[in-house]
Amino acid sequence: MTDQTAQPSLRLDKWLWFARFFKSRSLATRHCADGDVRINGARVEKAHALVRAGDVLTFAAGSRIRVIRIIALGSRRGPAPEAQALYEDLDPPAPRPPASETPAGVAQRDRGAGRPTKAERRAIERLHGDR
Repeated sequence: MTDQTAQPSLRLDKWLWFARFFKSRSLATRHCADGDVRINGARVEKAHALVRAGDVLTFAAGSRIRVIRIIALGSRRGPAPEAQALYEDLDPPAPRPPASETPAGVAQRDRGAGRPTKAERRAIERLHGDR
């Protein structure tokens, strides 16, 4: 006999795919199978682990660690705004490097100034020395 008051649940790999954290469900499954996902702090190694609204997921996405609270389960992989309504992002926004910082050895030009003229190019070469 099943409990009628139980919360609805969904497979972890399916939810990650619905929420557009992975391009395909097989990538989400592989990520789960590698043990890279935590549900409420507990490491999960099975893609068929069930998630419910209110669960907190922690996983690596690219170069950052994502901390997500599930708000809704969803029923399909819809457009991005629909996918973003499925979760709440709990990690702070990534710090952006200041726009004034440029890599060493790169000459600064005003935006919209176009390519340097021949005289400007020679002046730049004089500054940097013969390369």
